Amino acid sequence: MVIVVGGYASGKRTYVKSLGYEDVDMSDGVLDERPVLLNLQDLIAAASGDVQPEALAQSVADKEVVTCCEIGNGIVPLDPGERAWREQVGRTLNILSERADRVVRMVCGIPVTLK
Repeated sequence: MVIVVGGYASGKRTYVKSLGYEDVDMSDGVLDERPVLLNLQDLIAAASGDVQPEALAQSVADKEVVTCCEIGNGIVPLDPGERAWREQVGRTLNILSERADRVVRMVCGIPVTLK
């Protein structure tokens, strides 16, 4: 599995396409049979706080590529639900990154390999 993280509009989708995937290969925030999951953070948000990071990591284990926006940087939200969501995203990414073959951070359209 390849994990691709980065800020909003940092080039994640373009990078995934450079790996040979097309739009039809990508699901956006939903789990289905396609090999690429875009926007892991949206999938977690849609679960309304009922996500256990280990269970979610297991449910996306068959994906070839997973992308996620970096959401843990910046001001900590006052809303407890927003903080919990960030926590779930971060913990899930930690688990997935540990298991991934490659982890790439996109910065200004430039892929930086972390693992």
